[in-house]
Amino acid sequence: MSEALPQDLTPQHLATLYQISMLINSTLDFQQALDNVIDAIMQVTRAQRGFLMLHDEANHTLQVLVARGIDGAEIAAEGYSTTIASRVLETRETILTNNAEYDPRFSAGQSIIMRGLRAILCTPMMVKDRLIGIVYVDTSMKAGVFRSDDVALLKAVSGIAAQAIENARLFQVAIEKGRLDRELQMGREIQRTLLPRHLPQTRHYDIASFWEAAREVAGDFYDAFSLGDGRVATVIADVSDKGVPASLFMAVTRTLIRGNALAGLPAPEVVRRANDLLTEDAEASGTFVTLFYGELSPSGRTVQVNAGHNPPLLRRYASKSAEFLPTGGRALGWFVDNPVRTLELQLQPGDVIVYYTDGLTDAENPHGIAYGEARLAEAVLRLEDNLNAQQMCDRLLRDVLNFCQGNDPFDDLTLLIVRYLG
Repeated sequence: MSEALPQDLTPQHLATLYQISMLINSTLDFQQALDNVIDAIMQVTRAQRGFLMLHDEANHTLQVLVARGIDGAEIAAEGYSTTIASRVLETRETILTNNAEYDPRFSAGQSIIMRGLRAILCTPMMVKDRLIGIVYVDTSMKAGVFRSDDVALLKAVSGIAAQAIENARLFQVAIEKGRLDRELQMGREIQRTLLPRHLPQTRHYDIASFWEAAREVAGDFYDAFSLGDGRVATVIADVSDKGVPASLFMAVTRTLIRGNALAGLPAPEVVRRANDLLTEDAEASGTFVTLFYGELSPSGRTVQVNAGHNPPLLRRYASKSAEFLPTGGRALGWFVDNPVRTLELQLQPGDVIVYYTDGLTDAENPHGIAYGEARLAEAVLRLEDNLNAQQMCDRLLRDVLNFCQGNDPFDDLTLLIVRYLG
């Protein structure tokens, strides 16, 4: 029981209380627990009507969840004395009146007068110092009164009922959390299937990737697929939101980019058309996605389209230098006719393009210092020329992890390495 029993309970009361306790605690089903509570209280008090109200802690209001008549039938969830219920809500003290119409404490509230209520008994349901809800019972003028032993027994029952309701609520929360966890895990597995299982490996390009969600599902994604004739398309993107909404937006964006690219549209048009279709759905949610799309030809000629994404880093083999590609463009989903930025590059054998999301550069060490673009450029310049794309990817990730010193990432992290072989 949540609190000590009243001292004035007789042995008969204790026997009754034991039976009621067994009934109330016989289930963890939330609605059944509520029904058991009100049925037990109606039995104890011999009331004509009973109301069980739960306390909304956020708004400090009462919500009627069960309303019973004397025959056990459901009744309308109104008509009780809101004056008395509100008083118990504020004071957390039991109120008993056997002459409600003339009791000067309540100034004959409207419900009391209209329904001819004579006896009203209302008590809080407490778990330690928390108000779980309120039990309210009443009778009309002809039905009799509540006795002092009714008050003592109802206080004891309300304490048991409060704990039973709280247990049932926590059980439902645990079940729901388990269900959500299973669904999120399934969402993560589905999302992984949307990422390329095998990256295109041609004799012209060596490609490697890394993807890790900060939550169960991510807004980051990457893609790399063949366009035919030895050409390869690459995508890296970051949805503005996190979690399930971002993952759904990511799936739609990936489908649109792939569909437009495989339809043979020019690179800028691939991104523009995806934007126009996304904008129709994104306006209501406020979601947008930054994206960098590239098309790579066997000759090393590339077309890069930036839609507001972090600029990739280009490492030149011949000059042993690294430079970030120009920024530009607007994120997809803001408005139609997006002025994306297009850049043409000529790669030479050994050149490397490092695509990434801001989860990499924003990763922080325990002192709150971000990894940043400068450290990324330094790490890329330190990579040995004889490393393949996967080894380069692993080295960069290790450098980020070493910098973070075990600090957990707060954002999704995605990395895509493209190395031109010539």
